[in-house]
Amino acid sequence: MSDKPVPDEAEITRLAGHRFPGGFYTVAHWENFLLTECTGAELLPDGQVHPVVLFHLPITGAGTSIAEMFALGRAESDLSILIESYDWETFMPLREETRYRVGGVIHSAQRRTNPQGQLFDRIQFVFEVRAPDESLAARTTITWHYTRNTL
Repeated sequence: MSDKPVPDEAEITRLAGHRFPGGFYTVAHWENFLLTECTGAELLPDGQVHPVVLFHLPITGAGTSIAEMFALGRAESDLSILIESYDWETFMPLREETRYRVGGVIHSAQRRTNPQGQLFDRIQFVFEVRAPDESLAARTTITWHYTRNTL
């Protein structure tokens, strides 16, 4: 059981619309090599970046971190986050040594109760990755449940 008080519902719903600072991210060749290597795959042709980069490029590029995302939703512990979904959309190949502009927002934040009657907060983050010409290159939608121990 956590010593932290459960945030009130208004505190959670106010998170919707929160914008992260934004910024830029460039995937270096060495980074793409290591990411690709850890998946057991071969490098993609023409400097294309392995899609696994979408686990961290959007978050880091938007000027935030997993730790900040935990803190915003007032996670009670590292074990109090459940992943509902982690959705990647790519609209063009991402490439090494290309500077992408990244922005992020909390799209929605709601207090909910599961079928067992347990309280949780559902927070959805959306990160957009823009190519140098400002076209949308990729979008990552992350939906987490912040479980609440109300005993």
